Amino acid sequence: MSKKPVIAVGRKLPKAVEARLKRDYDARLNAEDRLYSTDEWLALLQGADGALPCHSEIFSAEVVARLPESVRIIANYSVGYDHVDTAACKSRGIVVTNTPDVLSDATAEIAMLCLFGAARRASEGDRMVRDGRWKVWSPDFMVGVQITGKRIGIVGMGRVGLVMAARARAFDMEVHYYNRNRLSEDQEKALGATYHASLDSLLPAVDVVSLHCPTTPETRGLMNADRFRQMRDGAILVNTARGALIDEAALIGALKSGKLFAAGLDVFNTEPGGNPALAELDNIFMLPHIGSATFDTRDAMGYRALDNLDAFFAGKEPRDRVA
Repeated sequence: MSKKPVIAVGRKLPKAVEARLKRDYDARLNAEDRLYSTDEWLALLQGADGALPCHSEIFSAEVVARLPESVRIIANYSVGYDHVDTAACKSRGIVVTNTPDVLSDATAEIAMLCLFGAARRASEGDRMVRDGRWKVWSPDFMVGVQITGKRIGIVGMGRVGLVMAARARAFDMEVHYYNRNRLSEDQEKALGATYHASLDSLLPAVDVVSLHCPTTPETRGLMNADRFRQMRDGAILVNTARGALIDEAALIGALKSGKLFAAGLDVFNTEPGGNPALAELDNIFMLPHIGSATFDTRDAMGYRALDNLDAFFAGKEPRDRVA
């Protein structure tokens, strides 16, 4: 009987995913679901054939250089892989995969929640009722922004961006988008989408900006003070992609000044934890990076990561190879 490949797992995974892992692999699980230090993580990887991390396990160039020779694949339990230095992995001959497709619907749902939560002052209203401060009502009370019929600008028209556009159309929103590659004519027609060749063109044309692009050297700090100045007065910003896309100090300035009506965020520069300065503001709706947090999606992400491992150890090309 052949020896099962050894897989080191970064965090506690859904029961069904861990059951399949234990069935097919010699799995080193994280039963306590605690965040390993770099040294603890590297110790767990000693003698392992592969790693199954989440975005919380960082594979910087330094960490990749310290990986044991036995590690041949990093099968991420995430669609984003900016926590992995793919160039360093390539130089070591380590395959890297992710889990696309399966979390698009769930993440778009959270983006819509962030949009409506920000537009209708949900955090402020929830706190008011919970704290027993709801004492009055008047036509001027808790007035927010109506989203139906507004213009939404989607930055990054990938899988999640496309689903977000379709959801926005259900609320009669006018879809505008900026993307590295333009959609086909048929896709644009189906979504009623207007293409912008630059972010500078998109920002002043829309009432809502929703970020759905990955973090790259080009997109890090994409939304900065200059970009906020380009947005319409009273616009809304939504980010369910990566926190590094936003200069948070500049965002705080735009929210405090009233340049932006509100923001809805599921991701932050510092995770976990977020930004205490953002938390002080009433005109922001925040969630703790739960875009993919549905039972169906979390299982599907695990199965997709395992499918990539299965293919690799069967001598085949993993479906979702990114490096």
